Amino acid sequence: MSGEAVKVAVRVRPFNQREIDRQSKLVIKMDGKMTMIYNPETPNEDPKKFSFDYSYWSHDGFDARGDGTTDPKPGSNYASQRMVFENLGQGVLNNAFEGYNCSLFAYGQTGSGKSYSMIGYGANKGIVPTTCDELFKTMATNDDPNKRYEVMFSMLEIYNEQVRDLLSKDNPKGGLNVRQNPKLGMFYVEGLKKVPVGSYSEIEKRMEQGTQSRTVASTNMNATSSRAHTVVTIIFDQIIKTDNGETKKSSTMNLVDLAGSERADSTGATGDRLKEGANINKSLSALGNVISALADLSMGKKKVMVPYRDSVLTKLLQNALGGNSKTIMIAALSPADINYDETLGTLRYADRAKKIQNKAVINESPLDKLIRELKEENEKLKRAMESGGMVIKQEAGMSSEDLERMRKQMEEEIRAQLMANQAMLEESETTQNWDQKLAAAQKETHSLDKDVSDATRKKNEIYLINLNEDPMLSGVIVHFIKDGETSIGRKDAQPMPDICLNGLSIQKVHAVLTCKKNVVELEPMSGSGPKTKVNGVPLTSKKKLTHKDRLLFGSNHLYVFLNPKNPEKSEDLPDEITWEFAQKEIAQVKGFATATGAGMSKDQLIAQEQVLEILPMVSEVNAISEELNKQKSFDVVLISAAAQENTYGAANNTTVTVKMKNLLNGNTWLWERGKFMNRRYLIQDMYQRFLDGDDLSKVTKEQDPFWEPTEDTLIGSANVFLQSLSYALDFEDKIMFTDYKGQEEGYIVIHVTPCQKDGKALEEDAFVDEPHELLGKPYHFKVTVKNGEVYKQRFSKGIQVKYRVYKDDSFTETKLVKNTLKPEFKHNKVFTFSKITKEHLEFFEGGCITFMVYGTQEDTVPDPKLLKFTTRELRQMDQGSVPTSAAVTRRNTHFALETASDQSHLKTEVLLLQRKYERLAAKERRMQDICKEWDAKPEGEKQYEPFYRAVSAVAHSSGTRLKTRVHLLNQIMKAEKYLQEKRRQSNAEESQGQVQSKNGRVVRSAEGQRKDGSSACVLQ
Repeated sequence: MSGEAVKVAVRVRPFNQREIDRQSKLVIKMDGKMTMIYNPETPNEDPKKFSFDYSYWSHDGFDARGDGTTDPKPGSNYASQRMVFENLGQGVLNNAFEGYNCSLFAYGQTGSGKSYSMIGYGANKGIVPTTCDELFKTMATNDDPNKRYEVMFSMLEIYNEQVRDLLSKDNPKGGLNVRQNPKLGMFYVEGLKKVPVGSYSEIEKRMEQGTQSRTVASTNMNATSSRAHTVVTIIFDQIIKTDNGETKKSSTMNLVDLAGSERADSTGATGDRLKEGANINKSLSALGNVISALADLSMGKKKVMVPYRDSVLTKLLQNALGGNSKTIMIAALSPADINYDETLGTLRYADRAKKIQNKAVINESPLDKLIRELKEENEKLKRAMESGGMVIKQEAGMSSEDLERMRKQMEEEIRAQLMANQAMLEESETTQNWDQKLAAAQKETHSLDKDVSDATRKKNEIYLINLNEDPMLSGVIVHFIKDGETSIGRKDAQPMPDICLNGLSIQKVHAVLTCKKNVVELEPMSGSGPKTKVNGVPLTSKKKLTHKDRLLFGSNHLYVFLNPKNPEKSEDLPDEITWEFAQKEIAQVKGFATATGAGMSKDQLIAQEQVLEILPMVSEVNAISEELNKQKSFDVVLISAAAQENTYGAANNTTVTVKMKNLLNGNTWLWERGKFMNRRYLIQDMYQRFLDGDDLSKVTKEQDPFWEPTEDTLIGSANVFLQSLSYALDFEDKIMFTDYKGQEEGYIVIHVTPCQKDGKALEEDAFVDEPHELLGKPYHFKVTVKNGEVYKQRFSKGIQVKYRVYKDDSFTETKLVKNTLKPEFKHNKVFTFSKITKEHLEFFEGGCITFMVYGTQEDTVPDPKLLKFTTRELRQMDQGSVPTSAAVTRRNTHFALETASDQSHLKTEVLLLQRKYERLAAKERRMQDICKEWDAKPEGEKQYEPFYRAVSAVAHSSGTRLKTRVHLLNQIMKAEKYLQEKRRQSNAEESQGQVQSKNGRVVRSAEGQRKDGSSACVLQ
C-alpha cells in the first residue's frame, strides 16, 4: 500500500485595520502554486520561494456583496471561501463518503486568518460549516432504501494540556483523560460527549453552544483563547444492508483550529528558571517535532521515533499525521512586513508538513463481525479483571508501592476500555437505539434556542454584549437589562445576582444596574469600585451609561453597553467597538500613548502592540496576587533604546518589560515580555489549582512563579557622548542618571580623556582641528568613574557601575562599594583602537557610552507592621506613595525609540566647544607672548625668519584659523619698514585682532581687550 502525501495549502489575508493605519508593506506574492516572501529589511534580495498544492491569494482583488460575501473581481486571482471549500472541503467530504478518515487543520500565527478559513465570519462561511452543510445536502439525495446514515458531532478544546468538552457543562478537575485503545493503538478522549445530529441546523446550534462555552471558560478561567486548540470531530457512518447482513462504513473527520503559532517561539521565556514548567507551548512544540520526525521518515531516514505521546494534541492527531487518514493542512499567512519572521516560520512549517506520507484505508467491516469482536474483547477484559490475570513484569529497583500503583493504573485502563467498547456496542447494535438517541439529542438541541439571544430582542431591549480578544468569541454572551435593578456578582451571593460572573476580582455583590424610563445607571458596590471601569476609568460612584459605553467588571469581563431606545453616543466613537479599541482606552487612562499613523516608526508600533497585549495580562496577574495574597505588584515598564546595554551598531529598540515589586521590602525585578508571559501561565495554573481546592502551602518557593531570588537592580543609566574624542580633547562632568521614567536617581562623575598607551596624559598641544586627521593612527583613551551619589536609602547595601565601550563583548565593571550612598569608585580603564577607521569616528561623533548604575538587593526581613496588611492594601499604599507628578510623567510615555537626553547631548557639545576654545585661547596667548618678545628686542636683534618659524609652529599645532593668520605674517615681513615706523600705532590697534569664541563661532571684538583682561597681538 503506497502512501499519500499530506496536501498543503497556504492563504494570505487582506491587511487588517491596524496594518492599514501603520501603512504596512506587502511582503507576500503568489504565482500559481508558488508563494514568495520578501524580507523588508533587505528589499534588494531575491525572495524566498515555496511551492505548495495550493497557494490562495485572498489579499485583494475582490468585491463585497450586500450580504457581505466576497467575490473575485473580473480578471482577479482572488480565492473566495467557496473556492477554498471546493479545493479542500469537497475533498474531505468525498473521502468521508468513500469511508476514509479525514483531517483538516489550520496553522498560523494569531490574527493570520486561521479561523476565517476554518469557521468564517458572517455570510462568508468557512470550511467547517460548509462541509457540514454539504454533507447533509448530499445525504438528502440518497434514494437507496438499503443505505442509512448516522452522524455524530463533538467539539473539544485543548488548553494548557487539559481537554475540555465544549458540549458539556460539567468538565472534571484537570480536564478529560486521553486514553489509548490497546487493540487499535489509537488515542481517544474518555467521556467526550458525542451528540447525534440529523441536520446542518443542529450542527450549527451545537457549534454556537461550543463557542459560547469557550467564551465563558476563557473569561472565567483567565484563559487566552489564542493559546487553545479547538477540535471539531464529525463521525459519519454509512450502514449498508447486504444479503450477508449489515456493513458499516465509518469515517472520522477531524477539523482542527490550532493555537497561534507565534506563541511557541517569539515570546519564549528566555532565561526563566521555570520555563520548563509551562505546558502552554507544549502542544505546538510537540506538533513541530512530530512533523519533523514524520518528514524525516518520508525522506528515507531510519530509526526515527515519532513523539506522538509528548502532548495531548499530538496523541489525538496521531491518525491525521502519518496514520490512517487523508490529511489537508491550510497555513494562514499575514501579508504585513511587521510579521515577516512569523510568516516565514509558518511557510517553513508548511513546507516540512507536505513531505509527510499517510496510509489511509477504507474503514469498512460487517456490522455483526464488529459487534462480535467487541463482545469477545469485553469478555477477555472482564476475565482479566476478575481473575487478577494482569501480568506485571517487575523491573530492578521497583518497590511494592510501584507495583501496586502500576496494577491500579492497568485496572483503570481496562475499565476505561470496557466502557469505550460498551459505548461502541450500544452505537452499533440496533437501528432503534440510534433513532432514540437522535430524538433525545434533538430535544436537547432545540432547548438550546432558549439560551441563544433573539435578534429581535436586541432591537427593542437594552443589553450588554461581551468583547473578547478572539473576534470569534466577541458578541457571544448577551445580558438583557430589565426595568428596575439588575444585580451583578458571583453565583455564591445570597440572593443570587441577575447576572452571574465568575473569575478574578469579582465581588459577591459587585455592581447594580438601575433602569428607569430607558435610562440606565451603574453603581459599584462596596469595595468593587477599582474593579469596575467605565470607558477605562475606575468607577467611584453611580454613573449614567450612554450607548456604546465600555464596561469592565473584575479583570476579564469586558462588555459594551447598548441602548437601542436611546442610541445617542459620543461622536468620536467608531461604528464597531472592538476588544482592541477598549484595551487602547484602558491604556490611555493609565497614561500610555496609543496614537497611530505615518509618524510612528516600526519600533514604536511594535512596542505599542506589545503594551496593548500585555496590559490586561498585568492587571490579571495583579488580581491573582491580591487573591492569593502574594504581596507582589506588577507594572508595565518601557525601557528606551538609550537606556539598554547594547553594543554600538546593534539594533536598539524600545523594550516592553514588566516590573515585579516585593511590597514588603521594596525589592524589584524586571522581566522580559517572554518571561512574564511564561510566568503568567504558571500563575494562572496556580490560581486554577487554588480554585480546585489544592493546598498551595505545599508549593516550594522555587516552584512558586511569584518568587524570584534577589538580584542586582538597575537604579538608572546615564549617557556620555564622545564628540570630544574626535578632537583628542577630554571630557569631564557630573552626569545625572535617571530611571526608566526619566526621574533623577543620583549622579556619577565621569572623565573621558585621550591618553598614551600606558594611560598617561597627552601633551597639551596634542588635539586636532579636524577628526579625519586621526584616520589610520592608533588611538588610546581612558574612562574614569570617580565617584557618585545615589538618592534612595535602600540602595546603600551596594552600588556598582557597568558600561560597555564600542563593540566590547563584555561589560566593564567598577568595584562594588557597600554601605554608602556616596560611593568612591576610583575606577579607570584604558581602551585602545589599533587603527582609527571611519566607523570609529562615527562612534565618537554619534555614539555614546551608557553607564548603568546597579544597586544590590537583599531579602531583608520586612517591617512587622506591613505583614498585617493584605496585598490589596499594600498595593494601594504603594500607589498612594507615588507623587502626583508621576501620573504626568507616565502620560508623556510614548511607544517611541527614545534617544538619550537632549540636555546631556547639548551639554557635551558645549563642553567640547569650551575645551576647543580653551586650547585656541592658550595658543593665542603663546603667539602674543612671541610678538611681545620680538617687539621688546633692540632693532638690531630682530630677525624675521626665526620669528616667523616660532609663530608658524604654534599656529600649525592649533588649527586652521591660526594657520590663516600665519599667512598674514608674509605681509608683515614685506612691510618691515612700515611696522618699524608704526610700532606704536600697531600696539594701539591690538583690539581689532581680538579673537573670541562664542557658541562655536569665532568673532572679532570691537574692544582691544579680551574679556579676561589680557591684551591681544594684532596681525593685520
